[in-house]
Amino acid sequence: MYGTKLHILYFFLIFLPFLTQARYVNLAFLNIFGEGQVPSLNLAGHCDPTSGGCVGMSDDFKFCQSQGIKVMLSLGGGVGNYSFFSKNDAKNFAKYLYNNYLGGKSSSRPLGNVPLDGIDFDIESGSTLYWNDLARYLSRYSRRGKKVYLGAAPQCPFPNKYLGAPLKTGLFDYVWYIKKLFVGLPAATEAAGSGFLPPEVLTKQVLPIIKKSPKYGGVMFWSKFWDDQSGYTKQIVKFV
Repeated sequence: MYGTKLHILYFFLIFLPFLTQARYVNLAFLNIFGEGQVPSLNLAGHCDPTSGGCVGMSDDFKFCQSQGIKVMLSLGGGVGNYSFFSKNDAKNFAKYLYNNYLGGKSSSRPLGNVPLDGIDFDIESGSTLYWNDLARYLSRYSRRGKKVYLGAAPQCPFPNKYLGAPLKTGLFDYVWYIKKLFVGLPAATEAAGSGFLPPEVLTKQVLPIIKKSPKYGGVMFWSKFWDDQSGYTKQIVKFV
């Protein structure tokens, strides 16, 4: 995202020079869990967690943390299958997260042995129950030494039916709410089925109008890969 200073980045693939602009990095997403399911991490095909293909990313996480960047695992997302059928189900999942991604120990840590800093809640579907219990159980692991940070990304509707109860616990360290509006575009014609704007159209016809709004925050692109191919941001960044 370009415009205001980048504070949080949801990403699927580590790119260290870009990440140094962020203060928080959310690894997206662990999107299958609960109700007896085997938890499944989906990093959009950039590496295969089931075969140990993501373990090598731990060095990148360690570097980010050495720069003061919080690296967190994001739960949920727009596509997935996740819910809890009981408070105990949420408790068991918290234990799984602690042992496999945070400060605990497990023989099957999908992202390697470097403990992540916390868990981000990006809950957009499924049951609305027991997310507050998950937050409480996760926060208790902070008593074991390394603090477990909690973040949340509530959607626009208020009150939020998924994250309203969890946020009322007062346990969350970060809440990624929408304060500014960003223009979202594909960074190349191949990046999406429609919606691409040539850079000169964006800079001459679109930005001069929307920049007048006090809610304007900047421009964001899908995705970093396609932006590298097209060089779109290099052509428009001085106009943002």
